[in-house]
Amino acid sequence: MIRIRATEMTRQKHSAEFKEQALRKARERAGRTLGDVAAELNMSLGTLKGWLKQAGAIAATTEGQSKDQQHATMPQPGERPASQWTAEQRLAALNESHALSGPALHAWCRERGLFEHQLVAWRTAFCTGTAADPRQERAAFKVLQSKHEQLQRELRRKERALAEAAALLVLQKKFQALLEDEDK
Repeated sequence: MIRIRATEMTRQKHSAEFKEQALRKARERAGRTLGDVAAELNMSLGTLKGWLKQAGAIAATTEGQSKDQQHATMPQPGERPASQWTAEQRLAALNESHALSGPALHAWCRERGLFEHQLVAWRTAFCTGTAADPRQERAAFKVLQSKHEQLQRELRRKERALAEAAALLVLQKKFQALLEDEDK
Protein backbone atom coordinates (compact mmCIF):
# COMPACT_ATOMS: atom_id res chain seq x y z
CA MET A 1 0.00 0.00 0.00
CA ILE A 2 1.33 3.41 -0.98
CA ARG A 3 1.13 6.21 1.50
CA ILE A 4 1.13 9.79 0.39
CA ARG A 5 2.29 12.45 2.79
CA ALA A 6 -0.06 15.33 3.50
CA THR A 7 2.50 17.76 2.07
CA GLU A 8 2.36 15.96 -1.27
CA MET A 9 -1.43 16.31 -1.48
CA THR A 10 -1.49 20.09 -1.35
CA ARG A 11 -3.71 21.75 -3.87
CA GLN A 12 -2.01 23.63 -6.63
CA LYS A 13 -3.00 27.21 -7.30
CA HIS A 14 -2.99 27.94 -11.00
CA SER A 15 -2.39 31.40 -12.39
CA ALA A 16 -4.98 33.11 -14.58
CA GLU A 17 -2.61 32.84 -17.55
CA PHE A 18 -2.26 29.08 -17.04
CA LYS A 19 -6.04 28.74 -16.79
CA GLU A 20 -6.56 30.68 -20.03
CA GLN A 21 -3.90 28.59 -21.77
CA ALA A 22 -5.49 25.36 -20.53
CA LEU A 23 -8.94 26.47 -21.69
CA ARG A 24 -7.56 27.43 -25.09
CA LYS A 25 -5.82 24.07 -25.47
CA ALA A 26 -8.97 22.24 -24.39
CA ARG A 27 -11.07 24.11 -26.94
CA GLU A 28 -8.56 23.63 -29.76
CA ARG A 29 -7.59 20.04 -29.00
CA ALA A 30 -7.83 18.86 -32.63
CA GLY A 31 -8.87 15.24 -32.17
CA ARG A 32 -7.36 14.71 -28.74
CA THR A 33 -9.41 13.93 -25.66
CA LEU A 34 -9.71 16.22 -22.66
CA GLY A 35 -7.81 13.59 -20.68
CA ASP A 36 -4.85 13.91 -23.07
CA VAL A 37 -4.87 17.70 -22.71
CA ALA A 38 -5.07 17.44 -18.91
CA ALA A 39 -2.17 14.96 -18.85
CA GLU A 40 -0.11 17.23 -21.09
CA LEU A 41 -0.72 20.14 -18.73
CA ASN A 42 -0.03 17.92 -15.69
CA MET A 43 -3.37 18.70 -14.11
CA SER A 44 -6.54 16.93 -13.04
CA LEU A 45 -9.13 16.10 -15.69
CA GLY A 46 -11.86 17.11 -13.23
CA THR A 47 -10.29 20.55 -12.77
CA LEU A 48 -10.08 21.07 -16.52
CA LYS A 49 -13.70 20.00 -17.00
CA GLY A 50 -14.74 22.30 -14.16
CA TRP A 51 -12.97 25.23 -15.78
CA LEU A 52 -14.66 24.48 -19.10
CA LYS A 53 -18.05 24.25 -17.41
CA GLN A 54 -17.43 27.50 -15.54
CA ALA A 55 -16.32 29.25 -18.74
CA GLY A 56 -19.48 28.01 -20.46
CA ALA A 57 -21.67 29.32 -17.63
CA ILE A 58 -19.98 32.71 -17.83
CA ALA A 59 -20.49 32.80 -21.60
CA ALA A 60 -24.15 31.83 -21.17
CA THR A 61 -24.76 34.82 -18.87
CA THR A 62 -23.45 37.22 -21.53
CA GLU A 63 -26.11 36.23 -24.07
CA GLY A 64 -27.93 39.50 -23.45
CA GLN A 65 -25.03 41.43 -25.00
CA SER A 66 -25.10 42.85 -28.51
CA LYS A 67 -24.47 40.49 -31.45
CA ASP A 68 -20.89 41.75 -31.94
CA GLN A 69 -20.01 41.25 -28.29
CA GLN A 70 -21.80 37.91 -28.16
CA HIS A 71 -19.94 36.65 -31.24
CA ALA A 72 -16.63 37.51 -29.60
CA THR A 73 -17.52 35.52 -26.46
CA MET A 74 -19.47 32.72 -28.15
CA PRO A 75 -18.58 29.45 -26.42
CA GLN A 76 -17.10 26.57 -28.33
CA PRO A 77 -19.48 23.64 -28.91
CA GLY A 78 -17.64 21.45 -26.36
CA GLU A 79 -18.22 23.93 -23.55
CA ARG A 80 -21.96 23.51 -23.15
CA PRO A 81 -24.33 20.59 -23.71
CA ALA A 82 -25.35 20.02 -27.31
CA SER A 83 -29.00 20.73 -26.42
CA GLN A 84 -28.01 24.34 -25.65
CA TRP A 85 -26.05 24.95 -28.86
CA THR A 86 -27.12 27.86 -31.02
CA ALA A 87 -28.38 27.37 -34.56
CA GLU A 88 -25.04 28.63 -35.91
CA GLN A 89 -23.11 26.08 -33.84
CA ARG A 90 -25.44 23.28 -34.94
CA LEU A 91 -25.06 24.25 -38.59
CA ALA A 92 -21.27 24.37 -38.21
CA ALA A 93 -21.33 20.90 -36.65
CA LEU A 94 -23.45 19.60 -39.52
CA ASN A 95 -21.04 21.10 -42.05
CA GLU A 96 -18.01 19.60 -40.31
CA SER A 97 -19.53 16.14 -39.97
CA HIS A 98 -21.21 15.99 -43.37
CA ALA A 99 -18.47 14.02 -45.13
CA LEU A 100 -17.80 11.70 -42.19
CA SER A 101 -19.28 8.24 -41.74
CA GLY A 102 -18.74 5.12 -39.67
CA PRO A 103 -15.89 5.14 -37.15
CA ALA A 104 -14.69 8.60 -38.22
CA LEU A 105 -18.13 10.07 -37.50
CA HIS A 106 -18.34 8.30 -34.15
CA ALA A 107 -14.89 9.59 -33.15
CA TRP A 108 -15.84 13.11 -34.23
CA CYS A 109 -19.06 12.93 -32.18
CA ARG A 110 -17.21 11.62 -29.09
CA GLU A 111 -14.69 14.44 -29.36
CA ARG A 112 -17.46 17.04 -29.28
CA GLY A 113 -19.75 15.33 -26.80
CA LEU A 114 -22.46 14.62 -29.37
CA PHE A 115 -24.51 11.66 -30.41
CA GLU A 116 -25.16 10.71 -34.01
CA HIS A 117 -28.93 10.90 -33.48
CA GLN A 118 -28.55 14.59 -32.54
CA LEU A 119 -26.88 15.29 -35.87
CA VAL A 120 -29.68 13.45 -37.68
CA ALA A 121 -32.32 15.46 -35.80
CA TRP A 122 -30.54 18.75 -36.52
CA ARG A 123 -30.19 17.89 -40.21
CA THR A 124 -33.90 17.06 -40.40
CA ALA A 125 -34.83 20.30 -38.63
CA PHE A 126 -32.68 22.40 -40.97
CA CYS A 127 -33.96 20.63 -44.08
CA THR A 128 -37.63 20.92 -43.14
CA GLY A 129 -37.26 24.43 -41.77
CA THR A 130 -38.92 23.66 -38.45
CA ALA A 131 -38.35 25.98 -35.54
CA ALA A 132 -36.29 24.71 -32.65
CA ASP A 133 -38.75 26.01 -30.06
CA PRO A 134 -42.20 24.35 -29.90
CA ARG A 135 -43.70 27.57 -28.51
CA GLN A 136 -42.60 29.40 -31.63
CA GLU A 137 -44.12 26.65 -33.76
CA ARG A 138 -47.45 26.89 -31.91
CA ALA A 139 -47.49 30.69 -32.15
CA ALA A 140 -46.69 30.58 -35.85
CA PHE A 141 -49.39 27.94 -36.36
CA LYS A 142 -51.99 30.10 -34.57
CA VAL A 143 -51.08 33.10 -36.71
CA LEU A 144 -51.39 31.03 -39.88
CA GLN A 145 -54.65 29.51 -38.69
CA SER A 146 -56.24 32.90 -37.97
CA LYS A 147 -55.05 34.23 -41.34
CA HIS A 148 -56.50 31.13 -43.03
CA GLU A 149 -59.88 31.68 -41.33
CA GLN A 150 -59.87 35.35 -42.34
CA LEU A 151 -59.12 34.44 -45.96
CA GLN A 152 -61.88 31.79 -45.90
CA ARG A 153 -64.41 34.41 -44.68
CA GLU A 154 -63.33 36.85 -47.37
CA LEU A 155 -63.56 34.14 -50.03
CA ARG A 156 -67.12 33.21 -48.95
CA ARG A 157 -68.14 36.90 -49.02
CA LYS A 158 -66.72 37.35 -52.50
CA GLU A 159 -68.34 34.14 -53.75
CA ARG A 160 -71.74 35.38 -52.51
CA ALA A 161 -71.20 38.76 -54.17
CA LEU A 162 -70.18 37.06 -57.41
CA ALA A 163 -73.23 34.78 -57.30
CA GLU A 164 -75.47 37.79 -56.71
CA ALA A 165 -73.88 39.69 -59.61
CA ALA A 166 -74.29 36.67 -61.88
CA ALA A 167 -77.97 36.34 -60.88
CA LEU A 168 -78.56 40.04 -61.60
CA LEU A 169 -76.93 39.73 -65.02
CA VAL A 170 -79.11 36.72 -65.86
CA LEU A 171 -82.24 38.60 -64.74
CA GLN A 172 -81.18 41.66 -66.72
CA LYS A 173 -80.74 39.60 -69.89
CA LYS A 174 -84.12 37.91 -69.39
CA PHE A 175 -85.77 41.29 -68.85
CA GLN A 176 -84.19 42.68 -72.01
CA ALA A 177 -85.30 39.59 -73.93
CA LEU A 178 -88.90 40.09 -72.69
CA LEU A 179 -88.85 43.75 -73.67
CA GLU A 180 -87.59 42.91 -77.16
CA ASP A 181 -90.39 40.34 -77.57
CA GLU A 182 -93.00 42.98 -76.64
CA ASP A 183 -91.57 45.49 -79.14
CA LYS A 184 -92.03 43.12 -82.02
